[in-house]
Amino acid sequence: MQGARWLQKPVVTTRLVPEDPISELDIDPKRPLVYVMAHESHSDLLALHEACLNSGLPSPLEPLEVKGEKVSRVVWLNGATPLFGTRKKADFMARFEKLLGLHRTYDDLDAQVVPVSLFWGRDPGKEESVSATLLNREHPTWLRKFFILMMLGRDSFIRFSRPVSLRYMADNHGTDEGIAQKLARVARVHFGRQRTVATGPRLPDRQALFASLLASKGLQQAVADEAKSKGISEEKAREKATEYLEEIAADYSSNLIRIGERILSWLWNKIYNGINVRGAEQVRQLSQDGHEIVFVPCHRSHMDYLLLSYIIYQQGMVPPHIAAGVNLNFWPAGPIFRQGGAFFIRRSFRGNKLYADVFREYLHQLFARGYSIEYFCEGGRSRTGRLLPPKTGMIAMTIQTVLRGIERPVTLVPIYLGYDHVMEVSTYHKELKGKKKEKEGLGQVLSAIKKLRNYGEGYVNFGQPITVHQFLNDKVPNWREDTQDDPEQRQPWLTPAVNELANQLMCNINDAAAVSSVTLTATTLLATPQHALPRATLEQQLDFYLKLLQAVPYTPYTTLTEGDGKQVLQTVLDLEKFQLSQDDLGEIVSIADHQAVTMTYYRNNILHLMILPSLLASLVVKSAKPSRKQLIEDAHKLYPLLQAELFMGLDGELDEYLHALINELLNHGHLLEDDHGQLTIVESRRNSLMQLAAICQETLQRYAILLARLQAEPHIERGSLEKEATKLAERLCKLHGTSAPEFFDKKVFNTLTLRLKEMGCIGDTPDTDLIKELAQLVLTQLPVSMRASISQAG
Repeated sequence: MQGARWLQKPVVTTRLVPEDPISELDIDPKRPLVYVMAHESHSDLLALHEACLNSGLPSPLEPLEVKGEKVSRVVWLNGATPLFGTRKKADFMARFEKLLGLHRTYDDLDAQVVPVSLFWGRDPGKEESVSATLLNREHPTWLRKFFILMMLGRDSFIRFSRPVSLRYMADNHGTDEGIAQKLARVARVHFGRQRTVATGPRLPDRQALFASLLASKGLQQAVADEAKSKGISEEKAREKATEYLEEIAADYSSNLIRIGERILSWLWNKIYNGINVRGAEQVRQLSQDGHEIVFVPCHRSHMDYLLLSYIIYQQGMVPPHIAAGVNLNFWPAGPIFRQGGAFFIRRSFRGNKLYADVFREYLHQLFARGYSIEYFCEGGRSRTGRLLPPKTGMIAMTIQTVLRGIERPVTLVPIYLGYDHVMEVSTYHKELKGKKKEKEGLGQVLSAIKKLRNYGEGYVNFGQPITVHQFLNDKVPNWREDTQDDPEQRQPWLTPAVNELANQLMCNINDAAAVSSVTLTATTLLATPQHALPRATLEQQLDFYLKLLQAVPYTPYTTLTEGDGKQVLQTVLDLEKFQLSQDDLGEIVSIADHQAVTMTYYRNNILHLMILPSLLASLVVKSAKPSRKQLIEDAHKLYPLLQAELFMGLDGELDEYLHALINELLNHGHLLEDDHGQLTIVESRRNSLMQLAAICQETLQRYAILLARLQAEPHIERGSLEKEATKLAERLCKLHGTSAPEFFDKKVFNTLTLRLKEMGCIGDTPDTDLIKELAQLVLTQLPVSMRASISQAG
């Protein structure tokens, strides 16, 4: 066996999923451990041996010694397939019964059974394909396995699953022969699901798919309606529908995915120091449990498409079909993206019912056939670093697909994507200043490739999933009865449900934010008057924020960069993101004037994580011995505006979160609390607290502009209020040197006025008392000069 190991090793490179099975799957190497594999194979066994050596697990080649008895450490469900004749029968029953018998004899024995799936290549095969049968990798002979190793040895991966306790099985189900058979049946189902997760369902022939779509009842009716409304023959309408399908449909190629994975591995290693991935295991488990997965990431960069598909593939799952803007369907990128799983969508369906019907039917077919989907519900890339208000079209179509009768759970997985450097960030700021957006094309691709360099790290955090069926059960308990007779009929509750689901998705994306060295340093320096601090002071402030965020995590899905303030600062200095200068008193770290606007993009990635700590600090600094109760009440008053603008989802946990923040400020020595609950600033920490308070200044200034104008004219129309507030905000940027382009962003003001309307501050009978209360609260947090500028304009 050892000789075969050295022959196989040069041609086989196996990836582990997950990379650290011991910690991620709670495997205890000190307890007896047995591996279960689907098929008896020496090459699979050797590949598993190498994987176990690399991950600190016991080798499958070594027998397991239990209470002085030696038993095999591997159980095969199926025997090997000979070159001629029938496959021999595996002895899994005998091995399972032996293990269960030992548990019957020894009460203190608790062996772990770890299912292990090994895949050579990730090709799902084609539907109704003869070659898929001839090249079946499920039960290959040793000769076929030789060619598989030669061709796919470097494209293999091993998936470890969570261990099953044999002690639990023995205590709860007994140790007889029936339990051994049940274990084997469960294992077979498990391995089948693992293969589906890794490769996806078989791919249809593209033209056969089009034919089946055009033959569907929905599209036949759509074609008939188009012919009638346009006065053309049904044949012409059908041709038009076919053209739309050609424009929309993906042409997925597993060969391209395999080649693309190697190219992208080279690319990420060239431009990033690493890609940090969190939360992938829960998605793998959902896939294995039979869920239809819909990936819903935020949209920062064109890199998002490539990065997420790459990470999903690396994590042992089949890359999704991706809804991409039709603007990306240019040569040569369009055909490549299409073979990578992209299907193209127009910006608007308005005025083209046939196109809308074709697209909806195509999307429904993807769900019905079991393909995972990916779409960006913001509708476009964020130019400011904040999440954009969601476009609800794709979410509505997802819900409508569920209403049409897909019983398999459809689960939306929100994903936070972050980068230490976004390649398009400079063009974003030009567009915010009024420059026309450049059309995507080959020139842009070549220009981007030419500028490639080290961009730090990337971050992919999978957030809390939302299962659509469960969401509808909670929000619309009678949805099944309402749609039973006619799923296509639009229900009155559909639009509110879609809007609520979209908002929850955005909140869940922000819940999974990654605090990186770049985003935290940018947030800290942008809150200073000259965007500069002495190095020692900056290191202390960063250390304070890191400890605060670690002690009081925003959500369990939020991640935080490792290290202390000194290490964080050194990381960003190595990336040359900030300036380091020297004077007689020491080193100063600053943001170059031309980089200040760029840094607001990275600050805005995590602003929602820092806004409430900053608001509490501001309320303390601007008040004389405030009580804990008063701080929390004031934060509650402003939270609805913060929630709307920054997609914060702390509704039920807000009080607990605010109390925890105050407690940490006490623990960290910034505040003191007397027996009456009154808070006092520790003078030696006042400057640190003031720097934290400054982070929320621009946000509060924007609220002050709106509320002061509302207070002066309570019955002003919403549209007029937005226009006047936008103009004043732009003026204040020039007067006070504010460098954030989103400070006067029309979309932000639109979101805020909508929330003020919901709060009763805008409308026919505005709540003038609430307007006055909020205006006074916000204005007291601002510097005198800013208050004066806002009052003069009002």
